Amino acid sequence: MRYYVVTVFPELVEGFCADGLLGRAQRDARIAIEAINPRTFATDKHRSIDDTPYGGGSGMVMQPGPIVDSMEQADARQAELGLERPTRVLLTPQGEPLRQPLVRDLALRPALTLVCGRYEGIDERARERMDVEVSLGDFVLMGGELGALAVIEATARLVPGVLGNPESIEEESHAQGLLEYPQYTRPAEFRGRAVPEVLLSGNHARIATWRRREAFLRTVRRRPDLVAARELTDEERRWLEEPS
Repeated sequence: MRYYVVTVFPELVEGFCADGLLGRAQRDARIAIEAINPRTFATDKHRSIDDTPYGGGSGMVMQPGPIVDSMEQADARQAELGLERPTRVLLTPQGEPLRQPLVRDLALRPALTLVCGRYEGIDERARERMDVEVSLGDFVLMGGELGALAVIEATARLVPGVLGNPESIEEESHAQGLLEYPQYTRPAEFRGRAVPEVLLSGNHARIATWRRREAFLRTVRRRPDLVAARELTDEERRWLEEPS
């Protein structure tokens, strides 16, 4: 997987991605991340990439030229490698919410160009060239960089070899449409709170059932919308009927 991040803060993206699992994945050539600064394609002496909006209004709008030129540079990089054009992703509060099904879909693409908006947004003529628009949620940030990093983190961990234990992907929150079950580690007792006995039993079948039940009931309490969209199993229906 290759990522191209169009951002006016390339050092922010490069610094974040240099450490931890993302850094190791790059060193192992599992993924590649390149930041592209649209100021590189500015045409005036001040390297301006924004201007006032036509029709009036507050704030500034990112100009189409530097953004489109940045995306086309990513296209050219892919072409040099004999690879197909990256999927263009705009990070915007107007986009599709970033949920696990969308993450899985994006992770299947060979490359992503992540465009980080700033100011009041980007010129519509650049926006029309996007393939996907993605939002972190119903709130507004100062720019798209955090959204781009979230997409990188969420998709890169699905790339084979990036995580040490692939089974952990299947057990975590949202992988099966449920939140993850509670996790415990040493010590067995902490300030009067003991680890559930079943987890110390060594009975793998009981542990698996406990985890499924806890994951389901936690989702019922915290994210009933996920349960409402789910076709319940007979086991899950029994758990709902149990006294709380």
